[in-house]
Amino acid sequence: MSQPPIRIAIAGALGRMGRQMADAVRADARLALAARFHRPGSVGDGLVSREEALAAADVVIDFTTAAASANLARICADRGGPALVIGSTGFDAAEAAIIGDAAKNIAIVRSGSFSLGLNILVGLVEQAARALAPQDWDAEIFEAHHRHKIDAPSGTALMLGYAVAVGRGVELDMVARRVRDGATGARPVGEIGFAVARGGGIVGEHSVSFCAEGETVTVSHVAGDRVMFARGAIAAALWVAGRTPGEYDMSDVLGQSARA
Repeated sequence: MSQPPIRIAIAGALGRMGRQMADAVRADARLALAARFHRPGSVGDGLVSREEALAAADVVIDFTTAAASANLARICADRGGPALVIGSTGFDAAEAAIIGDAAKNIAIVRSGSFSLGLNILVGLVEQAARALAPQDWDAEIFEAHHRHKIDAPSGTALMLGYAVAVGRGVELDMVARRVRDGATGARPVGEIGFAVARGGGIVGEHSVSFCAEGETVTVSHVAGDRVMFARGAIAAALWVAGRTPGEYDMSDVLGQSARA
């Protein structure tokens, strides 16, 4: 007997990713679009209240803001479900801690990018960083997004930075250089640099360069359409439904983690 479809609620339903996610869920026979909700007080366009949406869903897919996602995680944890797929970025330490606490009661997949290709790239970057010694190879991360993006560096750029740091066995916060301006002096050994561009309708561009004397290795990913993020979020929703509580990421979904 076939399994019933997984019931999906979409948070931030009137946003660009909310609309994209609703279309993707409707097109997937393994899923059922159970509810769509937006900010409190939003009505029409088939929207329901947050409470109605949570009651109707097995999994909520949330591409909103860091503050809204942290609040939603707390509410879902307090009521014992549903599971969450969080694509928001720009979390501060307090918001990340709220999500970590919520994950003690519900299953949460949170990622700086739901692109399947980008998450494969993260693994390649970690391997490269492990092989290329920081004494000889400088690591630089570049990212570009549309003019409406509100956080920088992007969550995806930070994922790539963490991958470099993990490969090198260091803490990213101890070696990251997010801004360069003025007389910055010589580049410290082991520094992980970030550069950011914002403009137009760029969906997302990311690259990591390892630069040595006489050669440079660059790996990159270009997002051409938001449908790729929806595809990854659907994979995460299918994976997390019915999962035991915990905070997971796309390495778990893709089977790259020991926890998968």
